[in-house]
Amino acid sequence: MNRTSSETMTARPDDFDPDKPLPADWRQLLRSMLCIRCFEDQVKALFGSGLVRGSTHLCQGQEAVSVGVCSLLTPGDAMTCTYRGHGHVLAAGAAMDASFAEILGREGGLCKGKGGSMHLADFEKGIIGSNAVVGAQLPISVGAGLAAKHKRTGKVSLAFTGDGSTNIGAFHEAMNLAAVWRLPVVVVVENNHYGEYSPLAATTSVTSLSSRAAAYGIPGVLVDGNDLLAVRKVAEEAISRARADEGPTLIEADTYRHEGHSRSDPAKYRPDGELELWLARDPIPRFEAVVRAAGAATSQDLELLRDAVDTEVKSALERAKSWPEPPVERLYEDVYR
Repeated sequence: MNRTSSETMTARPDDFDPDKPLPADWRQLLRSMLCIRCFEDQVKALFGSGLVRGSTHLCQGQEAVSVGVCSLLTPGDAMTCTYRGHGHVLAAGAAMDASFAEILGREGGLCKGKGGSMHLADFEKGIIGSNAVVGAQLPISVGAGLAAKHKRTGKVSLAFTGDGSTNIGAFHEAMNLAAVWRLPVVVVVENNHYGEYSPLAATTSVTSLSSRAAAYGIPGVLVDGNDLLAVRKVAEEAISRARADEGPTLIEADTYRHEGHSRSDPAKYRPDGELELWLARDPIPRFEAVVRAAGAATSQDLELLRDAVDTEVKSALERAKSWPEPPVERLYEDVYR
């Protein structure tokens, strides 16, 4: 993608050669998506059992975006994400048991049990935070990109955000600064077609979100967010541009969340048949079909992998549940007052 203009390009599944060999790490990519799916299913059950305080926002159906992009990060890169960030944090390398523990409010959690579902961070992995405030992670990513450029580290700052955030000031300010200063920032808009309970077209006059890149004179890319290899290809080009000091890229990943906005949302506002349409485009079975077609694995092999992931996730959850809650005397530790 040798673009310095604001032209929007679209990456579709048919843009890619079906005979092209699978990436060498295809098994890890699939495992990562399966881990996220199983992790979120477990979090849903935990919430239903009253073990999760507050709310939680799940990402089943959007795994190809987080895995496709985060699989390209290297040590020293930075990543921020939204309150729907469990998948991104896991894809970027956070431990599952510590992630479960944080959501459960346990001392062994990523943030010592003080952040909860919407505030996950692991600085050693470059995960500088999921954020409960819509769009608030974007200026943080711009700051990380500015630091990388100033220090000439060759590192990239990646920000995941939702379609709803593209209408707020922080989005435009962050994109403008990243463009003006040609920062190594990649912004991925996960367009799951709903901002909380409102369909995109009800709140946004221009629903082609990648076309907003034109306002900043940077490349904008639309990709099928449920096609893992398509996401990975687009992300690889954007990250390569950033590392080469060619400035930021705005990626719009067209995807869909299987669950409601949060665990209190039954999603009855969705039209009849819409969920079923998107379930047929589930990124995990789609990638499994690619793997089988390439002759890399049989259906039995994939079933064994699913079983192994299920065991791994449940073991991580049991470890997390065995850890204590943080003692009261540590309430004000690590807190700016």
